[in-house]
Amino acid sequence: MISVDSLTVEIGGAPLFSNISFVINPKDRIALMGKNGAGKSTLLKILSGSREATRGKVAVPEGVTVAYLPQHLMIEDGRTVFEEAEQAFSHIHQMAERMEVLNQELTSRTDYDSPEYMAIIEEVTALGEKYYAIEEINYDKAVELTLLGLGFRREDFGRQTSEFSGGWRMRIELAKLLLRRPDVLLLDEPTNHLDIESIQWLEDFLVESNQTVVVISHDRAFVDRITTRTIEITGGRIYDYKVNYTEYQRLRAERREQQQRAYDEQQKFIAETEEFIERFKGTYSKTNQVQSRVRMLEKLERVEVDEIDTSAIRLSFPPAPRSGNYPVEMAGVGKAFGDKRIFSHVDLMIERGDKIAFVGKNGEGKSTLVRCIMNELDHEGTLKLGHNVHVGYFAQNSTATEDETRTVFQVIDDVAEGDIRTRIKDLLGAFMFGGEASTKKVKVLSGGERTRLALLKLLLEPYNLLILDEPTNHLDMKTKEVLKAALQRYDGTLILVSHDRDFLDGLVSKVYEFGGGKVTEHLEGIYEFMQRKKLENLRELERATS
Repeated sequence: MISVDSLTVEIGGAPLFSNISFVINPKDRIALMGKNGAGKSTLLKILSGSREATRGKVAVPEGVTVAYLPQHLMIEDGRTVFEEAEQAFSHIHQMAERMEVLNQELTSRTDYDSPEYMAIIEEVTALGEKYYAIEEINYDKAVELTLLGLGFRREDFGRQTSEFSGGWRMRIELAKLLLRRPDVLLLDEPTNHLDIESIQWLEDFLVESNQTVVVISHDRAFVDRITTRTIEITGGRIYDYKVNYTEYQRLRAERREQQQRAYDEQQKFIAETEEFIERFKGTYSKTNQVQSRVRMLEKLERVEVDEIDTSAIRLSFPPAPRSGNYPVEMAGVGKAFGDKRIFSHVDLMIERGDKIAFVGKNGEGKSTLVRCIMNELDHEGTLKLGHNVHVGYFAQNSTATEDETRTVFQVIDDVAEGDIRTRIKDLLGAFMFGGEASTKKVKVLSGGERTRLALLKLLLEPYNLLILDEPTNHLDMKTKEVLKAALQRYDGTLILVSHDRDFLDGLVSKVYEFGGGKVTEHLEGIYEFMQRKKLENLRELERATS
């Protein structure tokens, strides 16, 4: 369907990737993987036609439609949510209007043999073939189901898009792309602004629609569910396997082991050959044998071992003072903003050492309750922190409140204590501040870099209650693994607001579900909770359609 041939991209004269070639086939669902900075988003932009490569070409057959969802965009204001989503079908409406205009012109003209008349006939015929080939669609119903699936409520449909945050506006753009049903969908981090239920809906949609998809995502559970092929960009090359990401990792490790064995055997052979040459190079009777071995070494194709990412580091939290038995206690806690009721009668007792997840659709009050705990919002009822509780808090919009003239290295060097001080460079590398990035001043950091710095600084200080609100949005998979492993070893109390199921799996043992104005406790892990909720949702659907 789409062929990529000898593609090279250079930035500042240095290659990002070189001479990569692959083909995207119909119905492929591809995970485009690699650590931050490897060139994933750049490649997606080239596939979409919004960026040029330095060399090489991308061939898209005529008539193949490609739709691209970037990480950041702003949609136009001036329409309601429903009207904006309806724009997905504007091209169909335009085709119908154009055919109407052309047909009216044909009825009024009498120059039947003229080139102009024949040109109109040809255009009407071509448009008609395209128009009537489109499946019959109930546009309003399709828009409604897609918006509901992505987390909007019916009462949101008539609201202006300008009333919504960037994350919700991104959902509107995603709805438009899905409704368009392009031949190829290019999605860059589509789950960053979705809650767990919306992600599950998107997974089902992509799997059932049978569309060709190329997706960048740091949500391993999402890519494993929807993709059947993995292309990893690393070290300027690509590795392409017809399996999902988890299976790819296993096959890739096996391949590297085989390469390492072949490399070790070849190095042994080279050493033995060089020793023979060195020993007999002055011996007249061995001259032919020596020259033969020299030529053989010159022609020998050297075995290469694929590079392996060694940036992972074992991060351990500094010892924290022991808190009381119940770091957080709530009785009858409620919150409303004006007439809008968020939740009521929340009664929670969080025990020391608990690791819990706050989950639920966006807007149901997860971050609101966290802000109540942090005393940033007033509330109904009683909410108190236990004895000797020291809270470390990471919010979605956290930024490092540092002297902006200081470097990243200086910020972390100030808070790192104990053994970790000897590995500050490794630690910074694990959080994507390796090499020259560690010398950046705070004032030049992007929003994502500032949040990573704030998170890293937080993890190095001695808190006995950590509250992390969507901590993984700006982290790649390797960094998430470092963070998850550290949190698993953390002996304090942890409250996590997250939509990343793979990150939560094996990390939390309690789930607090937000929805319908209440908070419900579930004494189980995230996957047990999800499996049960899926069954409940199916039963609700059966009741609704019976």
